[in-house]
Amino acid sequence: MTHRQICFDTETTGFEPSAGHRIVEIGCVEMIGYVRTGAVYHAYVNPQRSMPPEAQKVHGLSEEFLKDKPLFSHVADAFLEFIGDAALVAHNARFDMKFINHELQAIGKKPIAANRAIDTLELAKRAYPGQPSSLDALCRRFGIDLSARTHHGALLDAELLADVYLELMGGRQVSFGLQASNNATARSQEDKARDGAAPPFPRRTAVVRDEERAAHRAFIQAKIKNALWDSEAS
Repeated sequence: MTHRQICFDTETTGFEPSAGHRIVEIGCVEMIGYVRTGAVYHAYVNPQRSMPPEAQKVHGLSEEFLKDKPLFSHVADAFLEFIGDAALVAHNARFDMKFINHELQAIGKKPIAANRAIDTLELAKRAYPGQPSSLDALCRRFGIDLSARTHHGALLDAELLADVYLELMGGRQVSFGLQASNNATARSQEDKARDGAAPPFPRRTAVVRDEERAAHRAFIQAKIKNALWDSEAS
């Protein structure tokens, strides 16, 4: 079976849907076997309410711009068809899932199960404890180009997130060939990510043979007398 992930992001009028805030933009990027396919879903949404100035400063979307855009009820089916049954990857997934499910329930549709979500914010915190874990910070850590990000934008952020997610799951080598044979491993890795485990970075163990140890010790004893790092030096 093809292993499919959707990296997605939303922009909103605020922080809490129960306080009347709404989605104003949705962006999704398809990945199959950790490779971006080029397929995307993007929609601006009329929130049917005013736009707080502080929210507009973040994403740059004005009430005037959004007033002729479709309602969420008009884009919901296309969004659900695009995501299908794929794993859903988001940065601070609780926020995006909370808004998506609030909008879905408001129009009588079933919410999306929480266990489909993979949170790259939590993955980053476990991988780099105590380090900045915003999307911007992770892009800088991994050398991902941020020059186009003058404002937050759902589709642009979903595209950046796809690159960040790939790095958090072990780096770009996970997408080089062998995708089909690695699907079981990929599913296992995402199961662990959903359960809150640290991302599965490749681990390399060096094995030093006895003859190599002996050759190294002979070199040290011949070239450097009483080496401080030689535990057997007299």
